[in-house]
Amino acid sequence: MEHVNSLKLALATALGIVGSFISSLFGGWDAALQTLIIFMAIDYITGLIVAGVFKNSNKTESGALDSKAGWKGLCKKGTTLLIVLIAARLDILTGSTFFRDAAVIGYCANELISIIENAGLMGVPIPDAIKKAIDTLTTIKQGKGGNV
Repeated sequence: MEHVNSLKLALATALGIVGSFISSLFGGWDAALQTLIIFMAIDYITGLIVAGVFKNSNKTESGALDSKAGWKGLCKKGTTLLIVLIAARLDILTGSTFFRDAAVIGYCANELISIIENAGLMGVPIPDAIKKAIDTLTTIKQGKGGNV
Protein backbone atom coordinates (compact mmCIF):
# COMPACT_ATOMS: atom_id res chain seq x y z
CA MET A 1 0.00 0.00 0.00
CA GLU A 2 2.87 2.33 0.82
CA HIS A 3 4.30 1.69 -2.65
CA VAL A 4 1.02 2.84 -4.24
CA ASN A 5 0.97 6.00 -2.12
CA SER A 6 4.55 6.87 -3.01
CA LEU A 7 3.76 6.25 -6.69
CA LYS A 8 0.74 8.58 -6.45
CA LEU A 9 2.88 11.22 -4.76
CA ALA A 10 5.57 10.94 -7.44
CA LEU A 11 2.98 11.21 -10.22
CA ALA A 12 1.27 14.20 -8.59
CA THR A 13 4.63 15.90 -8.11
CA ALA A 14 5.65 15.31 -11.73
CA LEU A 15 2.31 16.60 -13.02
CA GLY A 16 2.61 19.64 -10.76
CA ILE A 17 6.08 20.44 -12.06
CA VAL A 18 5.04 20.03 -15.70
CA GLY A 19 1.86 22.07 -15.14
CA SER A 20 3.80 24.85 -13.43
CA PHE A 21 6.36 24.95 -16.22
CA ILE A 22 3.67 25.13 -18.93
CA SER A 23 1.77 27.76 -16.97
CA SER A 24 4.88 29.91 -16.65
CA LEU A 25 5.45 29.70 -20.41
CA PHE A 26 1.96 31.16 -20.92
CA GLY A 27 2.67 34.06 -18.56
CA GLY A 28 0.98 32.48 -15.54
CA TRP A 29 -2.30 30.77 -14.74
CA ASP A 30 -4.40 33.91 -14.29
CA ALA A 31 -8.09 34.71 -14.78
CA ALA A 32 -7.58 35.58 -18.46
CA LEU A 33 -6.00 32.24 -19.38
CA GLN A 34 -8.52 30.35 -17.23
CA THR A 35 -11.37 32.14 -18.99
CA LEU A 36 -9.96 31.32 -22.42
CA ILE A 37 -9.57 27.63 -21.52
CA ILE A 38 -13.12 27.53 -20.09
CA PHE A 39 -14.55 29.22 -23.20
CA MET A 40 -12.65 26.78 -25.44
CA ALA A 41 -14.03 23.81 -23.50
CA ILE A 42 -17.60 25.17 -23.59
CA ASP A 43 -17.30 25.84 -27.33
CA TYR A 44 -16.03 22.32 -28.01
CA ILE A 45 -18.71 20.71 -25.84
CA THR A 46 -21.53 22.77 -27.37
CA GLY A 47 -20.16 21.89 -30.83
CA LEU A 48 -20.33 18.21 -29.92
CA ILE A 49 -23.91 18.66 -28.70
CA VAL A 50 -24.94 20.48 -31.90
CA ALA A 51 -23.51 17.68 -34.05
CA GLY A 52 -24.22 14.69 -31.83
CA VAL A 53 -27.65 15.48 -30.44
CA PHE A 54 -29.18 18.01 -32.83
CA LYS A 55 -27.42 16.81 -36.02
CA ASN A 56 -27.27 20.47 -37.03
CA SER A 57 -23.55 21.23 -37.36
CA ASN A 58 -22.41 23.50 -40.15
CA LYS A 59 -18.99 21.78 -40.03
CA THR A 60 -20.13 18.60 -41.80
CA GLU A 61 -22.36 17.83 -44.78
CA SER A 62 -24.68 15.63 -42.75
CA GLY A 63 -24.68 17.97 -39.75
CA ALA A 64 -23.77 14.99 -37.55
CA LEU A 65 -20.65 14.13 -35.59
CA ASP A 66 -17.51 13.60 -37.66
CA SER A 67 -14.17 12.70 -36.11
CA LYS A 68 -12.30 14.66 -38.78
CA ALA A 69 -14.25 17.85 -37.97
CA GLY A 70 -13.68 17.28 -34.26
CA TRP A 71 -9.97 16.77 -34.79
CA LYS A 72 -9.77 19.95 -36.87
CA GLY A 73 -11.49 21.85 -34.06
CA LEU A 74 -9.00 20.56 -31.51
CA CYS A 75 -6.09 21.46 -33.81
CA LYS A 76 -7.45 25.00 -34.14
CA LYS A 77 -7.73 25.32 -30.38
CA GLY A 78 -4.18 24.01 -29.97
CA THR A 79 -2.93 26.54 -32.48
CA THR A 80 -4.80 29.29 -30.61
CA LEU A 81 -2.92 28.33 -27.46
CA LEU A 82 0.38 28.36 -29.36
CA ILE A 83 -0.34 31.92 -30.50
CA VAL A 84 -1.12 32.92 -26.91
CA LEU A 85 2.20 31.32 -25.92
CA ILE A 86 4.00 33.35 -28.59
CA ALA A 87 2.25 36.52 -27.40
CA ALA A 88 3.31 35.80 -23.80
CA ARG A 89 6.91 35.38 -24.91
CA LEU A 90 6.70 38.68 -26.85
CA ASP A 91 5.51 40.35 -23.65
CA ILE A 92 8.56 39.04 -21.81
CA LEU A 93 10.77 40.30 -24.61
CA THR A 94 9.19 43.78 -24.59
CA GLY A 95 8.51 44.04 -20.85
CA SER A 96 4.78 44.53 -21.36
CA THR A 97 1.53 42.62 -21.00
CA PHE A 98 -0.06 43.95 -24.17
CA PHE A 99 0.46 41.09 -26.63
CA ARG A 100 -0.80 38.26 -24.42
CA ASP A 101 -3.77 40.27 -23.13
CA ALA A 102 -4.76 41.28 -26.66
CA ALA A 103 -4.48 37.71 -27.93
CA VAL A 104 -6.46 36.25 -25.02
CA ILE A 105 -9.21 38.88 -25.24
CA GLY A 106 -9.47 38.43 -29.01
CA TYR A 107 -9.67 34.65 -28.74
CA CYS A 108 -12.18 34.86 -25.87
CA ALA A 109 -14.40 37.04 -28.08
CA ASN A 110 -14.05 34.53 -30.91
CA GLU A 111 -14.93 31.60 -28.65
CA LEU A 112 -17.91 33.53 -27.29
CA ILE A 113 -19.22 34.11 -30.82
CA SER A 114 -18.89 30.40 -31.55
CA ILE A 115 -20.64 29.42 -28.28
CA ILE A 116 -23.57 31.72 -29.09
CA GLU A 117 -23.73 30.35 -32.65
CA ASN A 118 -23.82 26.81 -31.25
CA ALA A 119 -26.60 27.77 -28.85
CA GLY A 120 -28.54 29.24 -31.78
CA LEU A 121 -28.09 26.02 -33.77
CA MET A 122 -29.57 24.16 -30.80
CA GLY A 123 -32.61 26.42 -30.90
CA VAL A 124 -31.76 28.29 -27.70
CA PRO A 125 -33.30 31.78 -27.93
CA ILE A 126 -30.59 34.45 -28.01
CA PRO A 127 -31.44 37.88 -26.51
CA ASP A 128 -31.39 40.73 -29.02
CA ALA A 129 -28.66 42.60 -27.11
CA ILE A 130 -26.34 39.59 -27.43
CA LYS A 131 -27.23 39.18 -31.13
CA LYS A 132 -26.32 42.82 -31.77
CA ALA A 133 -23.06 42.50 -29.84
CA ILE A 134 -22.16 39.34 -31.79
CA ASP A 135 -23.00 41.06 -35.10
CA THR A 136 -20.73 43.96 -34.13
CA LEU A 137 -17.87 41.64 -33.11
CA THR A 138 -18.30 39.60 -36.30
CA THR A 139 -18.27 42.73 -38.46
CA ILE A 140 -15.13 44.02 -36.78
CA LYS A 141 -13.51 40.56 -37.02
CA GLN A 142 -14.17 40.48 -40.77
CA GLY A 143 -12.64 43.94 -41.16
CA LYS A 144 -15.83 45.57 -42.35
CA GLY A 145 -15.54 48.63 -40.22
CA GLY A 146 -16.00 49.97 -36.76
CA ASN A 147 -13.52 50.72 -34.03
CA VAL A 148 -13.26 48.82 -30.81
